[in-house]
Amino acid sequence: MIGSLLLLSPFSAAFTPSNFGKISPSHPSRTSVIGQAFFQPNDPKSPQTKKNKIFQLYERKPRPPYIPGHIPDPNYVRIFDTTLRDGEQSPGATLTSSEKLEIARNLAKLGVDIIEAGFPIASPDDFNAVQTISNVVGNEIYEDGYVPVICGLSRANPKDIQRAWDAIQGAKLPRIHTFIATSKIHMEYKLKKTPEEVIETAVEAVKFAKSLGCNDIEFSPEDAGRSDPEFLYQVLAQVIEAGATTLNIPDTTGWCMPWEFGEIISKLRKNTKNAENVVFSTHCQNDLGLATANSLSGALNGARQLECTINGIGERAGNASLEEIVMALALKGDDKFQAETQKTLHTAINPVYITPTSKMVAEYTGMICQPHKAIVGVNAFQHESGIHQDGMIKNKSTYEIMTPESIGLMRGDSQSGAGIVLGKHSGRNAVNTRLNELGYDLEMDKLNAFMTRFKEIAEKKKGGMDDDDLEALVSDQSGFVNCLWELTGLQVSAGMSGIPTATIKMRGPDNIERYLATTGTGPVDAVYKAIDQIIGTQVSLESYSMQNVNEGIDALAITRVSIAPKEDGSANYSAVHSGTSELKTRKFSGVGSDTDVVISSARAYVSALNKLLSWNIRRPTNNSSNQSEEETTSQRNNQGRAGNAKEVDSSMMTVDS
Repeated sequence: MIGSLLLLSPFSAAFTPSNFGKISPSHPSRTSVIGQAFFQPNDPKSPQTKKNKIFQLYERKPRPPYIPGHIPDPNYVRIFDTTLRDGEQSPGATLTSSEKLEIARNLAKLGVDIIEAGFPIASPDDFNAVQTISNVVGNEIYEDGYVPVICGLSRANPKDIQRAWDAIQGAKLPRIHTFIATSKIHMEYKLKKTPEEVIETAVEAVKFAKSLGCNDIEFSPEDAGRSDPEFLYQVLAQVIEAGATTLNIPDTTGWCMPWEFGEIISKLRKNTKNAENVVFSTHCQNDLGLATANSLSGALNGARQLECTINGIGERAGNASLEEIVMALALKGDDKFQAETQKTLHTAINPVYITPTSKMVAEYTGMICQPHKAIVGVNAFQHESGIHQDGMIKNKSTYEIMTPESIGLMRGDSQSGAGIVLGKHSGRNAVNTRLNELGYDLEMDKLNAFMTRFKEIAEKKKGGMDDDDLEALVSDQSGFVNCLWELTGLQVSAGMSGIPTATIKMRGPDNIERYLATTGTGPVDAVYKAIDQIIGTQVSLESYSMQNVNEGIDALAITRVSIAPKEDGSANYSAVHSGTSELKTRKFSGVGSDTDVVISSARAYVSALNKLLSWNIRRPTNNSSNQSEEETTSQRNNQGRAGNAKEVDSSMMTVDS
């Protein structure tokens, strides 16, 4: 019962202060998990620990006993998964027998009512796969008594049907699914049969399946969405009389609008003789992107079996997506499907297995989900907009109608526990929150400088900024520590046949930009020489190292350098070693980062030089007795302003060879 706390949407009618935590009397056996308890995972008032909440997510959901052609609970919706049959018909999505078995086992964990394991007549491998699934998964009975129905597809002819039965009869609950087209265009051009012949073929197929000992027979009038309703009434009535227990209504070409398809289901239930003795089903293709909407419209109008696939894979544009259907019913079934019964619709799917099953199907078929795919896309629970991130930090229900934990995506403390992807649209609150979580508490001026640098990098880096990137930018001190000189422009030219050349633009303490171009032994050497000439310092590069922060072509590079003033330079500093009392030249280090290795190197060098110049400003000056106070002040002001900068006319470029 306590699991019901986890599947209520904050926007559903059931989610009110008076109803929260109660089970709707319309489905007292229902235990749901969308993860409402995870909306406020840090709420100190919650009596449940996080461990208990996760445990509840994995609890199996109760379901009515399985009876072919009848569902004791009129509000229960059976989920018929055809990933292994229709899904595998996607071009390039061929699965091996062992892969099919693994997927079938995950589908059983998910709790689907029926697994359409394949098309046994298609090939020996298909037959073996269906037979193995029937013998293994079809006989694995869970503690709650659940075992999935194993279904095999066949055309409406004895050979196909016999082959299907041979493959599935080892299952505890075997089902034969047979079909024949009923639209005018299919009958005329594909089947070359008259309507009367189609009816006869359909009836004989169902009778033959029943004669084999199968008491669970599904019949589909292919292309029902474009078939004459009056003809459908005749066909369906006769296959019911012949022994069909489930009538599946396919929108084979994805032709129907949701209101049209819902009306078809409603009319078939009202006008087909003995319709009350069977379960009506939907099978919607996604050619117009309406497969899920059409399936839900069918459920609204009385269909109590919905056929779908993991990730929505299938012929052409795919099928109705299982995860979309299941979560739509879980979130909206309480109050948005009351057209007929004034009650609610629900399934027994365990959503916590959606993510692992989705990933398995994507990996085995090679069909990766689009990033913005509903429910299972990599962006489905990620937030980059600054406004959204601010809301998520304050209350996750501001922008999430379900939790990732409820579908098996355990977000935990990553991305601030709120799916925050830091990118160019991120705001100050989101960035600062993540920095605090990483242990950095930046003062306002440093945070401002950090944000400026963050935006620069985020503009160039696809996929968002991860924690390693943030820490690299924090280490990139040239942006906000001792900033006397700022790198504002850089361009290099290098190659096997030319001389490496760097053009540098820098802004000094006097806010004047200076330009210079020079050559070097390599692009970094040329950059460093140009910087030296602009600033006017004479230093030695003591150490230089670079490493990538993460993987990928757009990974950040972090560069670390150490410099020391040359003895004959104008900026020559000494320090006494604390252990040996020897006089040693002081060294200054700098760190820089960027997706461009040359820019990263330049920023590190400028950072070190800024430290050197800043130390020069602060260090005590031993002036000679005959040096006037005015001269001393003038010297120190000059050092603080720009070191010993050589001014370069901004309108000219010079090349020093």
